[in-house]
Amino acid sequence: MSRDASIALIGVIMGLSGTVVMDIWAMFLRGVFKQPLPNWGAVGRWAAHLPTLFHADIGAVPAVKHETAIGWAVHYGVGIIYGVIFAVWAGPTWLVQPDFLPLWTFGLVTIAAGWFLLHPGLGLGWALSNTPNPTKGRVMGLVAHTVFALGMWAPIVFLNFGV
Repeated sequence: MSRDASIALIGVIMGLSGTVVMDIWAMFLRGVFKQPLPNWGAVGRWAAHLPTLFHADIGAVPAVKHETAIGWAVHYGVGIIYGVIFAVWAGPTWLVQPDFLPLWTFGLVTIAAGWFLLHPGLGLGWALSNTPNPTKGRVMGLVAHTVFALGMWAPIVFLNFGV
C-alpha cells in the first residue's frame, strides 16, 4: 500500500474512532444526565432533501423512507471525512508524534459545519440561535467535538501507526 493510501486509511480509522467515542459520550449523557440523544432521523431527512440547504423547520418537511439510517450514514460519513482530512493535513510526521493540540483545534473547528450549515438547515438557527437554550447547546457541542478529537487521537496514540 502506498504511503498516501496508508495515511488515508489511518484517517478512516481516526474518523470512525472519533465518531464511535462521540456516540458513546452521547449515550453516557443520556444515561446519567437524561440528555436527549441526537436526532439522526432529522439529519437524514435534511440530507435526503438536498440540494435545499435551509429549512424553517425540518419537522415540517416531508419524511423520507429510512431517514434515520440516512442520518446515521451521514454522521459516520462526515466523521470519516474529517478523519481523512486531518490525517492528510497533519501528515506522517504528526502520525509518528501525535500532539493532541492540533487535533483538538481541528475538532473544535469542525463544529462550524454544524453551527453554520446543519443547524440552520434543520431550522434551529445559526449556532442553535432558535433553540430555547442556545448557550447550553453550543457548550455541549464544543464538549462533544472535544470528545470526538479525543476519539480520533486514541488509535494513533495506542496503535502508533508510524507511517
